[in-house]
Amino acid sequence: MLAFPCHEGGASLRTRKFDMPKKFFIVSLTPEEREQLEAIVSRGRGAAYRIKHANILLATDENGPNMSDAEIARPLRCHRNTVANVRQRFVEQGLDAAVERKKRETPAVERKLDGRGEARLIAVACSSPPEGCSRWTMQMLADELVTLNVVEGISDETVRKTLKKTNSNRIFENAG
Repeated sequence: MLAFPCHEGGASLRTRKFDMPKKFFIVSLTPEEREQLEAIVSRGRGAAYRIKHANILLATDENGPNMSDAEIARPLRCHRNTVANVRQRFVEQGLDAAVERKKRETPAVERKLDGRGEARLIAVACSSPPEGCSRWTMQMLADELVTLNVVEGISDETVRKTLKKTNSNRIFENAG
């Protein structure tokens, strides 16, 4: 329960208690799942998070130690929310999802250039540079993409990475 001070009806200060029901996910391992998790832990090789998640599931098993989240978190040096999240993933999605890391639903940063944008960038990079310049610079290419309304804004580093990915060579005049 959490207590929050609040003003009600003017000058009096009271404390209201809020009950926040927490869903509790009960882990019940089958003998095959327990054997699989014990193999991960006993092998001792592999990603540390996999071993940790396997230990969490073994400790939360209702047919085994059935320890609380806080009791598990301390010796494994993780937060009790990690324990709760692994427990929840096991109940909702199964053993494989619980042992592995949670997959991102969206990329960390949205891509600036899609396939058409990349094609336009390469076409501009392969074209002749503006008058007075011997070749395109990354910043000039970025500015040109904004001028052509391919993107609203883009950095020269994004342009560089995109050209590197496509093996574009801007040094020679006949590049392309």
